[in-house]
Amino acid sequence: MADFIKIYEENPNPKEIKKVLEVLKKGGLVIYPTDTVYGLGCDINNAKSLERIARIKGVKLEKAKLSLICYDLSNLSDYVKQINSSTFKILKRALPGPYTFILPGSKSLPSVFKKKKEVGIRIPDNNITLEIVKALGNPLVSTSIRDEDEILEYTTDPELIFEKWDNLVDLVINGGYGGNEGSTIVDLSKDEPEIIREGKGSLDIF
Repeated sequence: MADFIKIYEENPNPKEIKKVLEVLKKGGLVIYPTDTVYGLGCDINNAKSLERIARIKGVKLEKAKLSLICYDLSNLSDYVKQINSSTFKILKRALPGPYTFILPGSKSLPSVFKKKKEVGIRIPDNNITLEIVKALGNPLVSTSIRDEDEILEYTTDPELIFEKWDNLVDLVINGGYGGNEGSTIVDLSKDEPEIIREGKGSLDIF
């Protein structure tokens, strides 16, 4: 049975954030709100948690499409190779926001990512997510929660999410209704930005 806790985005309660932190530090999986859809995440430094996410997605870990949820751009060099000034300007303009940026991964990524040449980076504009990552002190590894429904790609009601995921994860955060549109995915690993998927984030900034 997963825990189900309410956290308000306007003013996340530090006690509730601490509960989330304890679950993550023990290797637990957490479902949490972002500025787009609800995400499933774990501590980047816990290999067993990463394996659990891959099993849930039904893929091998090295083939799983996972993003790093960061607090800000200050520790970016820990996870991506050196980027040029124009790329950095795009990141500064767009983040925090509903974008996932594909960047060239660095050699200091955890061992499970060693075979990946690129890594997805997200800084969601959501106080709950940002407070969790800030308290954790390193990124969350995350994937969006998809729905099998042919019409609705994402479940937006946290209570329905809890019902569905109760036996698969350790904690579900009720952060209010989520969105039903994923992030805009932009590949910045090459010379020119390439839009991989148009989502909630506007393309005007490019």
